[in-house]
Amino acid sequence: MAAPAPHRGNTGSGTYFITAATFQKQQLLQSDRMARLFLDVLLHYRSQNKYLLHEFVLMPDHFHLLITPLSTLERALQLIKGGYSFRAKKIWEKSFYDRRVRDWEEYCAFRQYIHRNPVKRCLVAIPAEYLYSSARSGLVLYATPQWLKPSVLSA
Repeated sequence: MAAPAPHRGNTGSGTYFITAATFQKQQLLQSDRMARLFLDVLLHYRSQNKYLLHEFVLMPDHFHLLITPLSTLERALQLIKGGYSFRAKKIWEKSFYDRRVRDWEEYCAFRQYIHRNPVKRCLVAIPAEYLYSSARSGLVLYATPQWLKPSVLSA
């Protein structure tokens, strides 16, 4: 029997950088059909206000998100991964990596990492060319959470 996942504490507030991989890092998301299905699931639950989606990239064997859950982080990932698995009959790794975003600089670093991931993997020359990323134009996502934006000091 597998050990239970460690308790993450209160994950209902805050913004998170998420990484989740396909089962055994198989290239399950490399076809246009599978990638579009994943994006449909991701944007479907976003439109139902299950989470605020700030940035994302879908790679052939994993994805990255900048997300603010509106209930818990676990529930948001359950909807995304479970919703995709239900439709595609594919299996994810059981866990995911999360990192609470602490400030503006960290948010910008994660955003840049997400945008540059397809370039780093030699899938495109520039981030805006990659179809399965928030770096391409035309997608309306939630703005940077207000509490992460730098405050302006008045004189």
